[in-house]
Amino acid sequence: MAAITASMVAELRAKTDAPMMECKKALTEAEGDMDRAEEILRVKLGNKAGKAASRVTAEGVVAAAVQGNTGALVEINCETDFVSKNESFLAFAKACAALVAEQNPGDVAALAALPYSQDGFGPTIDDVRRGLVGKIGENMSIRRFRRYAAGGKLAYYLHGTRIGVIVEFDGDDVAAKDVAMHVAAMKPAALSAADVPAELVEKERKIATEKAAESGKPAEIISKMVEGSVQKFLKEVSLLDQVFVKAADGKQTVGAMLKEKATAVKGFTLYVVGEGIEKKTDDFAAEVAAQVAAAKGQ
Repeated sequence: MAAITASMVAELRAKTDAPMMECKKALTEAEGDMDRAEEILRVKLGNKAGKAASRVTAEGVVAAAVQGNTGALVEINCETDFVSKNESFLAFAKACAALVAEQNPGDVAALAALPYSQDGFGPTIDDVRRGLVGKIGENMSIRRFRRYAAGGKLAYYLHGTRIGVIVEFDGDDVAAKDVAMHVAAMKPAALSAADVPAELVEKERKIATEKAAESGKPAEIISKMVEGSVQKFLKEVSLLDQVFVKAADGKQTVGAMLKEKATAVKGFTLYVVGEGIEKKTDDFAAEVAAQVAAAKGQ
């Protein structure tokens, strides 16, 4: 019987987007014949949805849809980076963004219930999602979305498929696009210091207090040190107070640039794929080798 190597499993996975262990099993059954193994997977993939449903989806893509003053940003997750490049998965993500913009669903459940057909699956978004889970063999989920339709102008920027930004504004289109790119690069927590979430401010204040206490200085000095640290933090995480990434002098803030361009940003949304989701990291080759070795010992 032909030896099943890590490179063979990786090659089959790249061809089919199938889960690693399914690739290994198919190669074993096909005695190393790559074409036969691919055929075996095509037969078996249809029944994987139930098994995949409980697996963590920390990879994926951010997709955007903007038409005039209406737009949406969505994050669709999958298990591996392989699937995040799959054409059917990407088409599904783009369709979700378009439907959010067009249909204004109230939440993820409402989006999942909207009419949609793709790759022979349907008649709803969730039916297509479950169908693709079975076809591709990995769990997929719609994590979140944000829709804009309040009448302000919209600019968006996608950094590849992993970072997406929508900016709502009045004024200059180029300036707004630059702000969207700035947000993707610098990841501000809020538009202004007043908008920074209270829990973030309190966390920073606690850290600053602990650091200042170690100085051994009088209480009134410590209080000033803490306040100074908090104000510095607010400037660092507030969009309008951040130094603009394209500032010619390296000092101009986003707020100053916008004022110069007679442009006002009303709000923004930043999505980073998998942000806040606990990921399991593995050495792919080592994992394959370990599983092959374990199979030999059975």
